[in-house]
Amino acid sequence: MSTVILTLRRAESGDPVLALPLVRRTRAPFDSEWALPGGWLTAAESPVDAAARTLAETTGLTPSYLEQLYAFGAVDRSPTRVVSIVYWALLRQDDVDAQSAAHRASGHAPENVRWFDLSERPPLAFDHDKIVDYALWRLRNKVGYSRVAQGFLPAEFTLSDLREAYQSILGRQLDPANFRRQVEATGNLIPTDRFRTGSHRPARLYRYDTDVELADHGPLGPEETSIR
Repeated sequence: MSTVILTLRRAESGDPVLALPLVRRTRAPFDSEWALPGGWLTAAESPVDAAARTLAETTGLTPSYLEQLYAFGAVDRSPTRVVSIVYWALLRQDDVDAQSAAHRASGHAPENVRWFDLSERPPLAFDHDKIVDYALWRLRNKVGYSRVAQGFLPAEFTLSDLREAYQSILGRQLDPANFRRQVEATGNLIPTDRFRTGSHRPARLYRYDTDVELADHGPLGPEETSIR
């Protein structure tokens, strides 16, 4: 099992950027190289439970969004025959900070885990660069027809927050007026009576309609998609 975990965090420029945690390997093959967090599937757990467990053991993180990404099984992807079921997860940065701090305080946090900006990550072991690229491709495709961007946002947010998340995912700037029209036309956003105040004009806070699933799993049941 491997997991691509993504969050949005502020770069030194102040702009939000996608970031992910990597693990420096401590054994061959690819000793001392960086890789995605992961582990083995036991006989008593489902793939989604194993993904959640290995993620928690490695990083201390419990994601708000966890979905199976793909099964990678190229014959030459490892010196031995290995097929990996890969999940991807999204987390808010404040949850990353809080959960990582609790993991360090527990005394169980590995020292070989580090977060990298997605665009500045080092070369990865095995075919993990290909897996990360595929996760980003999937995220960019889903953001256009689902509310997957909510995985990076608090329960209530401004349209500017949402546009920044879209821009970071898509890697390009979006026209504010066109963006407002498009997201309001989806019917997934509910305006609240609250506003964010500060040095600029107060901005209305919105929330997503939680009757709309974060991920559309089609006919798959919770035994295949939910963490137990």
